[in-house]
Amino acid sequence: MRLSQFHLATSKEVPADAELPSHKLMLRAGMIRKLASGLYTWTPLGLRVMRKVEAVVREEMNRAGALEMLMPSVQPRELWEESGRWEKFGNQLLKMKDRKEQDFCYGPTHEEVITDFARNELKSYKQLPLNFYQIQTKFRDEIRPRFGVMRAREFLMKDAYSFHLTEESLAETYQVMYEAYTRIFTRLGLKFRAVDADTGAIGGSASNEFQVLADSGEDAIAFSDGSNYAANIEKAEALAPTTERPAPSAELTLVPTPTQRTIDDVSRALSVSPSQCVKTIIVRGVKGLVALCVRGDHELNEVKASHLAELPDESVLASEEEIVAAIGTRPGFIGPVGLPDSIPVIVDRDAAVLADFVCGGNKDGTHYTGANWVRDARIDRVADLRQVVDGDASPDGKGTLRLARGIEVGHIFQLGQKYAEAMGASVLDDQGKLATMYMGCYGIGVSRIVAAAIEQRHDEAGMIWTDAMAPWRIAVCVINPKNSPEVAAAAEALYQELTAAGIEAVLDDRGLRAGSMFADMELLGIPHRVVVSERGIAAGTLEYRQRTESEARAITREDLLLLLA
Repeated sequence: MRLSQFHLATSKEVPADAELPSHKLMLRAGMIRKLASGLYTWTPLGLRVMRKVEAVVREEMNRAGALEMLMPSVQPRELWEESGRWEKFGNQLLKMKDRKEQDFCYGPTHEEVITDFARNELKSYKQLPLNFYQIQTKFRDEIRPRFGVMRAREFLMKDAYSFHLTEESLAETYQVMYEAYTRIFTRLGLKFRAVDADTGAIGGSASNEFQVLADSGEDAIAFSDGSNYAANIEKAEALAPTTERPAPSAELTLVPTPTQRTIDDVSRALSVSPSQCVKTIIVRGVKGLVALCVRGDHELNEVKASHLAELPDESVLASEEEIVAAIGTRPGFIGPVGLPDSIPVIVDRDAAVLADFVCGGNKDGTHYTGANWVRDARIDRVADLRQVVDGDASPDGKGTLRLARGIEVGHIFQLGQKYAEAMGASVLDDQGKLATMYMGCYGIGVSRIVAAAIEQRHDEAGMIWTDAMAPWRIAVCVINPKNSPEVAAAAEALYQELTAAGIEAVLDDRGLRAGSMFADMELLGIPHRVVVSERGIAAGTLEYRQRTESEARAITREDLLLLLA
């Protein structure tokens, strides 16, 4: 590719609405252009990078035995009603009507479509197992699209779905896909961790996320410093303390706290540690309000709470009006002492071993000191409710937990029979009886990988691509091509030789000043750069610089080809 014939529109200016490095750099390099909120046009430059990712994903999916297909992005309401997700999926589901006033949605995922395909195509256990995949555009109507393509409304995704007669077969394919994903992210040169994860809106019995490690990541992940254990913070278990609850040693006392409503304010006013306080969160349960109690220095894990039998699939805070009507006090002064019997009290493991603690007084402007479980406040159940923190014991008993930030780029699920059962997807087994199929689901955010890679590898000058993802592996830069036919001819010959050797090269023949040309190549993150000049021709060398090196060095044509081979 000759840059004189390519659309390249770089900029030195940092876009005002861009926050993350990837968003800033993709706009500055001219990889993407914003069309509307959460909608981006991928330019020829950006598309080259995304196609590199897509190619690696496709190669490894094919290697894993998956079969590529393509499903419609627009899906009928009837399928989503069969699965029960037309309403449950929420406002992220973009709904529309056609000219006949029939309801459709723009697919955020394709479980319903592939299950419909399978129930019509698969009849016998002899056809199983099968794994279908596609690379297709998805749309999720994010409430607040941000960070460029990192959290866009429209995005490119690889989604695969496997079908099985037994759980054992599903587990085997799940492992095959786990290994395929590991190869994909390794080949792309990403630093990543596979972590245990919650199944979320997709559902199922087990799942793993693949997280690219980056300080700007939205997700928090917990990993052991003594083993391979890793989990999304939403999933990571906080082990029960090994100590028993001490016996009460203080009297229950109601004290005035007229303006202190937060744990920090209360602990300062009463000269106690936040770890000696209990905060009580009132949420809407299946049969009414529910009280969730955690230690003052801990945070409630809403995903863990949503799995409690007393709560619906999503935990929702009760309104102030509901709380006042049921308890008689406003948020900020709520505690477990004297709560109505109609409100179940579920206590986190760490909070359950506290004695003589501080909690809300269930009367505006008051808190209790010297509160104790059983004596003063009931515990209906103890459960793991909190988020883990750095230094917690690892759930596998090996080492302690450390926290890091990550960007989710892949997620695999063992769906079990959830969708197949709801939609009647069955085959005849070896006894001639109908058997509901088991399913797996495996997603990769192809467009998100591009942004995640930039978050992980960039500097002040621009992006730093690995060879596998770069738009071109090497840039051949020409100094004064119009003024020196000999230099232009030498650069053209080198470009042709590299191309003939199967090395993706770009010839920068735009005639820019050296500083501007080099700045563009660094912004674009091209891994290798060579400069063809009159001085180099005279010496029989090229000026070579690897993107992460601080200095250029002289190199022969032959050594360059060996280096890139």
